[in-house]
Amino acid sequence: MRQVPGEYSIGRYEPNTDFKPLFSRSFCSITRTPDEVTIVCESDLLPQGFAKREDGWACLQVEGIMDFNLTGVLSKIAGTLAGAEVSIFAISTFDTDYVLVKAATLEKARHALTENGIALR
Repeated sequence: MRQVPGEYSIGRYEPNTDFKPLFSRSFCSITRTPDEVTIVCESDLLPQGFAKREDGWACLQVEGIMDFNLTGVLSKIAGTLAGAEVSIFAISTFDTDYVLVKAATLEKARHALTENGIALR
């Protein structure tokens, strides 16, 4: 795994919110459901108009492209961090997984992952 540079925020918006294109320096995720829109991006780029906002996240990326037949990668990461009492916000893309942890718990997460054989650079 590697840490993606920057501090991240998670914003919750009403489902009918319309956004101009959102460009990120390194990572951005926009998820729309019938009930909400969630945006994860660098804190200073989070659009105004959010109903709720959660700041202070660090973003970790599983390195490499993961085949859809792989199983248990995210489960091992999530289980390891749960065992260390580190909350996560997970996002999957076509190629890989991202795990956000509160910046205040980043060193605790780093230690737990390393102790369980998951290298984090």
